Amino acid sequence: MKHVTHLAVDDGETLAPGVSTSRGVAVSGERMHVGLVHKARGTGSKLHRHMNEQFNYVLKGTLMGEIDGEAFRAPAGSVIHIPADTPHSIIADPDDEDVIFYVCKDVAAPINQGIPIDGKTDGARYEDGFEPDNS
Repeated sequence: MKHVTHLAVDDGETLAPGVSTSRGVAVSGERMHVGLVHKARGTGSKLHRHMNEQFNYVLKGTLMGEIDGEAFRAPAGSVIHIPADTPHSIIADPDDEDVIFYVCKDVAAPINQGIPIDGKTDGARYEDGFEPDNS
């Protein structure tokens, strides 16, 4: 394993395409996954869970959503903690700019694995007016 890895969000790929709009890059060690993630404003993840504990540090923009039924709003400089196996949905505030955040998860599951609460990998979450143009 390399000891130094350059993470550039522009080099990212879609993470969990059936659940989220997140694009990012990540690296995995023996016990942790870390990455840099981008969410376009007004887009995000549908309600899902994963088996790993997660911390997100917001670098740019504002994330909002819910964790275990509790609403939150996290501007740049905030740390979001998501316990393992906890339902959550995260979206980039449609009234702010695109979001860049740093993610750290334990290796209980792959970094891009997410289990939709409704059981359907039918797409990400979009606020009104931010849906993709399918024409």
